[in-house]
Amino acid sequence: MFEDARDVVRRALHVGWQRKFHAREKPLRGLPGVYEIVADIATDTYRLVYSVGLPDTMYVLHAFKKKSNIGIATPGRDLDLNRARLRQAQEGSNER
Repeated sequence: MFEDARDVVRRALHVGWQRKFHAREKPLRGLPGVYEIVADIATDTYRLVYSVGLPDTMYVLHAFKKKSNIGIATPGRDLDLNRARLRQAQEGSNER
């Protein structure tokens, strides 16, 4: 099943790289220029968060299997991790 999710995410990420919109992609609330790809495979949900808001670069910030059965919201610890990684990517981009 993981391979199926990986294929779905890989295709959607490729479309995102071309700055086009994929059906499984949506903006992540509260983080401009950050998008989330959701792959529902059987009873599991996989998510990949990436940013294209930085010059000529796509940063994959986080990929994970959603474990909560309650609601569709991204868990707070994952949002915090995305924010921290986005800050690191922005700082690295500014240094270049």
